[in-house]
Amino acid sequence: MAFTAKDVMALREQTGAGMMDCKRALTDADGDMTKAAELLRERGIAKAAKRASKVAAEGLVQAYVANGTGVLVEVNCESDFVANGEKFGALVEAVAKITAEKKPANVEELLALDMGGKTVETFLQEQTGVIGEKISVRRFVCFESAGLIETYIHMGGTRGVLLNFEGTETPETRELAHNVALHVAFATPRYLAAEDVPADVVEHEKEILKKEVMNEGKPEAIAEKIVVGRVKKFFEDNCLLEQKYVKDDSVTVKQLIENVAKKTPVSLKEFCCFVRGEGIEKKAEDLSEEVAKQVEAMKK
Repeated sequence: MAFTAKDVMALREQTGAGMMDCKRALTDADGDMTKAAELLRERGIAKAAKRASKVAAEGLVQAYVANGTGVLVEVNCESDFVANGEKFGALVEAVAKITAEKKPANVEELLALDMGGKTVETFLQEQTGVIGEKISVRRFVCFESAGLIETYIHMGGTRGVLLNFEGTETPETRELAHNVALHVAFATPRYLAAEDVPADVVEHEKEILKKEVMNEGKPEAIAEKIVVGRVKKFFEDNCLLEQKYVKDDSVTVKQLIENVAKKTPVSLKEFCCFVRGEGIEKKAEDLSEEVAKQVEAMKK
């Protein structure tokens, strides 16, 4: 049975699935709308589309290292119950692995990667149908290293750290890498070094600090000197190498690395820290309201 573009649009409106998925389903169903809708449900696509408006703020941060490439990914779902399940954990591991193998430039490229005859995006849509929650790849970072890569995953995936060190791997440098990873997970720095902080960020911080000092009643001439000191404190709080080492605040992280480098050349090239769900606004609903919605839905 032939079908038209209007049929594709009608199926899309009915199921919420994508245009190409609807066209493919209609082709496989010989134009039968009912059968095509069933195919989309079977493939998990219709169910995935219906959950597209849900907020996915739970999930896992996972790391994967192979052949000198380290990856840190965040994949989100809707509940901690699903995030802690074996199926979701295996899904995140599969995404991290293909990211390390193919090294896509961004999330869009990652979703378009072939995963055994299907794209990563289709794989996630199918898993959304199986698991029953919206699943999305939020972000990832990929480091290639000729030195050593260190990872640390905290509390089963609530936050993760990826470090890329230049230098030779020895028991001492490996211990250093592990200690710095723990520090990053605890201190969550935003930048590697003071020189990495964008100029506009520094200027904005100076403006805020100057207003704070002026509001304290300090003369402008003195305020300028106070701001310089507080900007230095901003760097110490937000730049990894300037931070006091959490296990020994008598040294900075930079000094910690330099102490090891006296015996074995080693330096930290780059780092990344993901905190699960950071910056995602979770939808808060009254429990009684949510129950009322479900009861009303059951009546339809």
